[in-house]
Amino acid sequence: MAFFKPDWLLTSIYALRPIDLKRNGINTILTDLDNTLIAWHEPESSGQLRAWLAEMAQSQIQVIVVSNNNAKRVARAVADLDIPFIHSARKPLPSGIKRALRQFDLSPRQTIMVGDQLLTDVQAGHLAGVRTVMVKPLVETDSWVTLFSRFMEGFIMKHYARKDAQFKWRERLDD
Repeated sequence: MAFFKPDWLLTSIYALRPIDLKRNGINTILTDLDNTLIAWHEPESSGQLRAWLAEMAQSQIQVIVVSNNNAKRVARAVADLDIPFIHSARKPLPSGIKRALRQFDLSPRQTIMVGDQLLTDVQAGHLAGVRTVMVKPLVETDSWVTLFSRFMEGFIMKHYARKDAQFKWRERLDD
């Protein structure tokens, strides 16, 4: 069950700051799309997301979307963001993350996987050999496909919280 436990729990992807990432030897963020970067039912990005991406780019931290969605959905969602993506990632399998590592010549030690789900994003990240960050979903609703895993996630989160007093939501990596 340890492969479900994220290395970090953050309130949102915007809690990732370049200084903290660099202090932890991270130069690449692989990120889920729905409910991590944008709300699952929204086709477009926010000004806050564009500002965060600009801050990452200025600090030479690469951001790559790794999504289970099809190419058309992901391409439309990131069209105005100028960031690369891997579609049809098949998370919780590690294949999409490993494809990103190969395609972009990334070091697993310098890469994190960020997402809003334990049973897909965190598990896939651990299986691919990268550190993981779980963030709170951007919106409280989910597509019907995600509802069962959210239910199961609740039990897993409670298990980790009982076992580890440090397992709590934070505002920064090094809090």
